[in-house]
Amino acid sequence: MSVLNRWSDAEAAAAVAHYGAQGVAEPLALRTYSARLLGADPDLVLHGGGNTSVKTSVTGLLGETIPVLCVKGSGWDLGTIEPPGHPAVRLEPLRALRALNSLSDEAMVAAQRNNLIDPAAPNPSVEALLHAFLPHTFVDHTHSSALLALADQPDAAAVCRQVFGERVVLVPYVMPGFALAQSCADLYEAAAERAAASGVELEGMVLLKHGLFSFGSTAKQSYERMIELVRLAEQHLATGNRLSQPAAVPERPAPAAALLPRLRGALGRAASAAGARSHWLLDLRATPLARAVVDDDRLADWARRGVATPDHVIRTKAHPLVLPAAPAAGEAVALEAWSAALAPALQAYAASYQASFERQNDRVGGIKKPLDPLPRVVAIPGLGLVGIGKSAAEAAVTADIAETWATTLLAAESIGRFEPVGENDTFDMEYWSLEQAKLGKAAEKPLARTVVVVTGGAGAIGAATARAFAAQGADLAVLDLDGEAAAAVARRCGSRALGLACNVTDPLQVQQAFAAVAAHFGGLDIVVSNAGAAWGGRIAELPEADLRASFELNFFAHQHVAQAALALFRLQDTLPSPAGAAGGNASAGLDAAAGAAGAGEGVSGRLGGQLLFNVSKQALNPGPGFGAYGTSKAALLALVRQYALEEGGAGIRVNAINADRIRSGLLTDTMIRERSAARGLSEADYMGGNLLGSEVRAEDVAEAFVALARLERTTGALLTVDGGNVAAMVR
Repeated sequence: MSVLNRWSDAEAAAAVAHYGAQGVAEPLALRTYSARLLGADPDLVLHGGGNTSVKTSVTGLLGETIPVLCVKGSGWDLGTIEPPGHPAVRLEPLRALRALNSLSDEAMVAAQRNNLIDPAAPNPSVEALLHAFLPHTFVDHTHSSALLALADQPDAAAVCRQVFGERVVLVPYVMPGFALAQSCADLYEAAAERAAASGVELEGMVLLKHGLFSFGSTAKQSYERMIELVRLAEQHLATGNRLSQPAAVPERPAPAAALLPRLRGALGRAASAAGARSHWLLDLRATPLARAVVDDDRLADWARRGVATPDHVIRTKAHPLVLPAAPAAGEAVALEAWSAALAPALQAYAASYQASFERQNDRVGGIKKPLDPLPRVVAIPGLGLVGIGKSAAEAAVTADIAETWATTLLAAESIGRFEPVGENDTFDMEYWSLEQAKLGKAAEKPLARTVVVVTGGAGAIGAATARAFAAQGADLAVLDLDGEAAAAVARRCGSRALGLACNVTDPLQVQQAFAAVAAHFGGLDIVVSNAGAAWGGRIAELPEADLRASFELNFFAHQHVAQAALALFRLQDTLPSPAGAAGGNASAGLDAAAGAAGAGEGVSGRLGGQLLFNVSKQALNPGPGFGAYGTSKAALLALVRQYALEEGGAGIRVNAINADRIRSGLLTDTMIRERSAARGLSEADYMGGNLLGSEVRAEDVAEAFVALARLERTTGALLTVDGGNVAAMVR
């Protein structure tokens, strides 16, 4: 932890000029600038946390001046906030609410919405009234890790008074909303009266177990006060003693690619048993910080303490799941024992969560409906902290917050004891409707929660396929011989998409690439085996080297990919490789990169998997001069059918696309010009030489792959995408 003062007068002036050109007044422009400074520092706020405001005025329809509070709106992140992210609310009606003795959450939200200047603006922050009740022009609120390390102490008030003196107001923990706004205003006014008598100016407010406020007459003053108060907290923490108590963990643990798919599969089975969706993504943090927590023999105790600030509970649940230490690499028996411990651990976690829910729901009158009981953070000694989410991005957010918990916990323990809010307050926050609203209730896309690998991903069909799956909500790993090109495609497929260099004709590179996918996402669901190339020449005159090269890429490479994928599918579903199965060698290769395959325990709640292949029309309708390509693709079609036959019982679907005449690396613009000219056709007529008379695009092939992926009761199918070619029809 080390916050820096990032304020720049030149950058602030530039922000005023930039936003001023858009018609934004200077106070809101400066509010936007300083809010983004706060949001850029993860030691202050994370992923939608914190809030900021400015009191200013706008001109009404009749030319009247209306005092307003521009306060952070729901759905905005301080790191990327723009002026509309601080919707304007009429200030005086908000302040008038202070005369009330109580105000329900629903009435508070309605009052705030009713006083929006723009009725279409997002809901103001749930702490808008707190901002309104304070007299200052600018108000900033963060969840500084350093501050929380002080505020989460058993004697937090005494510690904070020692660190900050009379510069801050101390507020005991109160649930956010109207009651907190009232409490803060009352305590601020009493403290301000005392401060005035002693000549001290109040600079901020510490909400014990919650966070830090700063305020000022200017954006710069409020921001710099926030930084200075956090700096004082950091200086105090620097006097602490961070003694670790190492637990017994292997010196060389099994790799993440061997452990995470097993965890993902176990989580899927537990989710299915709880009535939740079975597919989840994982994000491992094996940083020194994460390891310092998970490798400490106090981990079990720490995990029961709670979240660093109550806001985090909606992302992480109240407690992480603590698993047994990672087994040592190469210890097959220990790996099986670790795998066997997953289901009981998840069941115990779910039972504990359910018991806590029932206990708390009785306390609040039995009015709540239980959320799913699955953990969102898993602590694995010897490995790290694992975030769990419905997407790779969500899992990364959870992992970020888990690391913040670790930061706060270690800092708090270095000066005393980490003691955040208890079960009652944590439950109230987790089941608070206004807090749950932050997560959004948008319907998930059809292929959300799935991990997709596309080989040959930098080519025309591969790139289009990767983008098509991403558009349907999938998380992508793009493999290509050209690693930079693969990374470029991946960047267009999401913030957590993975681009990897991989020569699919090399089985070791394939195994390493799939191990990297497993370590990055936690597992795998769909593979589009797309890489291929055409060798020309009459078959009778073809050099043997060309024929072998064609089979290496157009047949054996697909076999390498399928074997590596199946090894991961089996790890997730803890299914043994069938005795004598052809996939044994690939499984052994993946073991070297990612650990041994799992022992069987049935297929209930299995994740299964999908293999999708790009099979050319040459497999059905060979053309002269393309014998090397056609024979290898015909062998690939036989491979597809064999996998469908043998893997259906494991819930693995295997299908293929029969595409023809697609602009790509196989059919370049130069080739199209030459072939159309040789036939006396226009390029359009040549490319549209099919029953539909229309050119078939790479995007059409991509959509066909997506369609196959969504056909849950289809396997062994060959879907034609060629605009209509009688000679290439399957039957």
